Amino acid sequence: MDAQGRGRADNIDPADQWVLNPNTGEYELRLTPSAPQSGVPRPRRGSPENAGPGAGTRARRAPERESPATPGPDVPGPRRRRGAPAEPPPGRRKGRTKPKKSKAKKILLWTGGSMAFVLVAVSAAGYLYLKHLEGNVSTTDVGSAGKKGFSKDEAFNILIIGTDKRTGKGNEGYGDKGSVGHADTNILLHVSKDRTNATALSIPRDLIVDVPDCPVKQSDGTEKVVPGTQNVRFNTSLGQDGRNAGCTMLTVKAVTGIVPDHFMMADFNAVKTLTSAVGGVDVCVAHAVNDKESHLKLPAGKSKVEGEQALAFVRTRHSFGNQGDLDRIKVQQQFLGSLMRKMASSDTLTNPAKLFSLAEAATKALTVDTGIGKVSTLKDVALELKKVPTKNITFTTVPVLDNPAEKVKATVVVNQSQAPAVFDAIKNDVSFTAVKQKEKKEKAEVAARLKGTRSAASDIRVDIYNGGAPAGSAQETLNWLQNTEGVLKSSQLGNADATLSKTTLEYSPDQADQARKLADLMGLSASALKPGKSEKNSQGLPAIVLTLGKDFKGAGVSLTTPTKAPEVDKSTADKTVCAS
Repeated sequence: MDAQGRGRADNIDPADQWVLNPNTGEYELRLTPSAPQSGVPRPRRGSPENAGPGAGTRARRAPERESPATPGPDVPGPRRRRGAPAEPPPGRRKGRTKPKKSKAKKILLWTGGSMAFVLVAVSAAGYLYLKHLEGNVSTTDVGSAGKKGFSKDEAFNILIIGTDKRTGKGNEGYGDKGSVGHADTNILLHVSKDRTNATALSIPRDLIVDVPDCPVKQSDGTEKVVPGTQNVRFNTSLGQDGRNAGCTMLTVKAVTGIVPDHFMMADFNAVKTLTSAVGGVDVCVAHAVNDKESHLKLPAGKSKVEGEQALAFVRTRHSFGNQGDLDRIKVQQQFLGSLMRKMASSDTLTNPAKLFSLAEAATKALTVDTGIGKVSTLKDVALELKKVPTKNITFTTVPVLDNPAEKVKATVVVNQSQAPAVFDAIKNDVSFTAVKQKEKKEKAEVAARLKGTRSAASDIRVDIYNGGAPAGSAQETLNWLQNTEGVLKSSQLGNADATLSKTTLEYSPDQADQARKLADLMGLSASALKPGKSEKNSQGLPAIVLTLGKDFKGAGVSLTTPTKAPEVDKSTADKTVCAS
């Protein structure tokens, strides 16, 4: 046995080596003296490196004030006077307060599952342990379909995909035999910029869509474009013809207009391992269930499910509602709400053994895009999501209708009279629950930009740029303003220097009346108005600047963003609902 391994105790539980640091509120990996030690020499007792948490600079300077010479390794330190109290060991002080249990930076896990998403990552684990967990996570390069990184300061959209691919033992009764892994369960999770709310939008697997062309990176590094298909089930956007999750992300964008930033994906095993890791999830059924196909047996009322039974619960559809996929989606949403409450409970967050098991299970179950492929990034995602109150996490489903082209109803289509309002609310960061408005003063100042006098349309002098709208939009807008609205002092100057997600209107203070009138004509919200400077037009006269962004829908189509979400069939993560 070498020196590194001498004295190793083979029966040490790794979870027992996680100790709560009261100064940081985080769990830290503390190796026992008999555990494997680093080959790096340890600092002398009492040295700055060995000072307790919070010692800081004062601990490093103390020897200079207390002793004219710092004792070397062979020189004993100053003796304690007889009868004097013993000096407390480094890092400990008499009279310290009882450490508070911190929830904010414990090890959290929220990953995608076959039924959807469980929450997220690891905190304060130590470099080596983080690298170990990172080795568990599988990644897929989706190219331009996803973002390259994660921002803590912006709203974000994560597409959570559960596949019907069979892996592991005991999954013979689920999914299609030999399936390449279709998009069986799909939830688009939108988290608001101010973290006051989130919306989990379920997308039915049997929704009829057009899957667009999508580029897929091959194992040899080359790229292959998989041709799109029309009038097919949404679940074929993954797996079919070699499509990866990037193709599913592009399909979501085509159907909803909402752009997913990242994806998380797992198969059936994720449900079993993750629910077992947290010690089971509480569920409720309105009537007793004995499903012969999924083998789910539950009495009426509340029960706890984990492992195989949890998978059966989220896969069962013949025991609920009309025995269709839409009713199963509701059951899955109820299950996820319960799972989120369990993961946020003190029973989970203060149990190192449970957290350790959860971290291992979740990272092994997870496949993500390369933009969030590091455990440290997943931790950032988790901590941002942790800020959202469960009462403001809304579960809802894309509004759909039975496919009118079918005599035997098996698929659905988007309800065009209801769905666009739902998509617009999510795109514009509007909550489906009542939330406290932040920054009321700033919102009032923005709203005030539309208050005041309006000039005549003929007095508006405006230069138009294309900053991300479809090609030809600037000329289309110019023609409409001049020929329909009487804004004759207008010109279009081609493409802007930068691409904008939203249309803006910049003006100087003395042009506010012109800006308000143009905002009325175009249906611009107050947030689109940007007080600043005007520019000189071709005649050297001051002109306001209209830059058409990606949100531009066509000349004469209002760009006013919704301020209130539409009424939808929904549930929230804080409520217990019995499946029926």
